[in-house]
Amino acid sequence: MITAERKPIEEILELIRPYGRILLVGCNECVTVCAAGGRKEVGLLSAAVQMASMKEGKVLDVKEVTLERQCDPEYVEELINTIDQADAVLSMACGCGVQEVARRFKEKPVFPAVNTKFMGASERQGVWAERCQGCGDCLLGLTGGICPIARCSKRLLNGPCGGSTRGKCEINAEVDCAWQLIWDRLKALGLEKRYEDIMPAKDWRTSRDGGPRRIIREDLAS
Repeated sequence: MITAERKPIEEILELIRPYGRILLVGCNECVTVCAAGGRKEVGLLSAAVQMASMKEGKVLDVKEVTLERQCDPEYVEELINTIDQADAVLSMACGCGVQEVARRFKEKPVFPAVNTKFMGASERQGVWAERCQGCGDCLLGLTGGICPIARCSKRLLNGPCGGSTRGKCEINAEVDCAWQLIWDRLKALGLEKRYEDIMPAKDWRTSRDGGPRRIIREDLAS
């Protein structure tokens, strides 16, 4: 899932300061799971910005809406009945959702209320960790299901480097060495020989180095 964290309240207030009527829009997908922008967080932020505005002697009119998804035009269209009642939109979705709302409603300023972080997984309650960078050419079938692009600090395709110690990364003693994890996983699967295979240099054009990416399914496109 895409993870996010709410921006500092001071930054949010500065973004919406010129406006008196705010449409605060949550998202019922990834940011709900990571407790950054779902219905509950919309309510909390709404109360926070209104209280902060009152302390400044300003009355802020905030309307709350939580969509199923903000990255999907079908659901963003549901804002059409409330968008005219707002001077600006404050989105609690990831960057994809913010951009989709801005694309649909070009006459309204749309501001992000969260910082989009990474694609990750839940390690335990309240803790999410990066697991994928969307490189466009997945290597997990070769590395025992552990991504060296997202989990190795140096993104090494043939590791480990010389800085790892006792299975930990040199940048932080609390960070597991990705290539130690890969070795342990391959060994558990009886695939140790695969560790000796040299991976060729990666073609980064499948990643962001090739510019903005798009997937087109001709069988689904209309």
